[in-house]
Amino acid sequence: MKYQSLYLLAALLVGSVHTVYSADNLPEPQVLIDEMSAASRSLNYDGVFVYTLGKQIDTMRIIHKSGDGESYERLISLTGHAREVIRDKDQVRCYFPENKAVVVEKSRLGKLISTYLPQPIKSISDFYIFEIAGEDRIAGLNAWIINIRPIDKYRYGYQLWIDKESKLLLKSELKNQLGVTLEQIMFAQLHVLDDIDDALLEPSTAAEGFTWYKNSPNEPLDINDNDKQWKVTWMPAGFSMSEQSKEPMLTSRMPVEHLVYSDGLAMVSIYVEKLNQQPGIVVGASNFGGVNTYAVFAGGYQITAVGEVPKSTVKLMADSVKSYH
Repeated sequence: MKYQSLYLLAALLVGSVHTVYSADNLPEPQVLIDEMSAASRSLNYDGVFVYTLGKQIDTMRIIHKSGDGESYERLISLTGHAREVIRDKDQVRCYFPENKAVVVEKSRLGKLISTYLPQPIKSISDFYIFEIAGEDRIAGLNAWIINIRPIDKYRYGYQLWIDKESKLLLKSELKNQLGVTLEQIMFAQLHVLDDIDDALLEPSTAAEGFTWYKNSPNEPLDINDNDKQWKVTWMPAGFSMSEQSKEPMLTSRMPVEHLVYSDGLAMVSIYVEKLNQQPGIVVGASNFGGVNTYAVFAGGYQITAVGEVPKSTVKLMADSVKSYH
């Protein structure tokens, strides 16, 4: 009888996780996503998460501090090679101790892990369908599960687990058209704090004797064709240019045209690099998890499209790049 009672108690506890909600008391998914985006910027937190990409699994720690409208972050790799990424406002420093190198560049995404979504999320509601898929428990915290499904074949879907209390993202999955998970981020522990000690945002290495590489679009470039401009003539509905710049490559002083297109959630970068007809130009498609790349060689230029979108999308966008004066 004692074991039967324990079995019944366990069954009740398991069953209690799957609470049935009516449409009247379900939260609005778009409101939750807006709250998540705001929380990821405004709260101070320290957490450990697991990043899964195919067969590759990495464990990382992220420390985020918010103050005076600015964000400061430190991302530390806890597995594999020692790596650290420090974001101070809009500057990012990447430390690679095994190579004795530091790469410094301007931050575009605004966060070291992708928990930022547009404000308001309604701006992309014509291209994605949002729904509450249930609830779960991640890192000991209760979460709502939200499905974000694209309306066409040119973008991926997402599934988000949002903490019911803090509204921070606890888990995210990038899914292809068949619902297969391509990438996953899941927190194993996450603590919201009143304050973050500035010492926790400093790199663990002094970087003495390291080589520093600065990738700054403000530095003078060897530009020989100032009058040549580039644009993408085909893109999925809802996409538009969000950024354009000429940047130096870390290994060359030749400029690379960088065009960024986004629908407010998915993003594709287009790189146009002038080449000297050197052999071994890499063309065609490749992918790494949810990131697809397609490169084409045309008229002395290599055009490369990179984005967390299906292969067909980057190929169509890269093939559509045209120059104009």
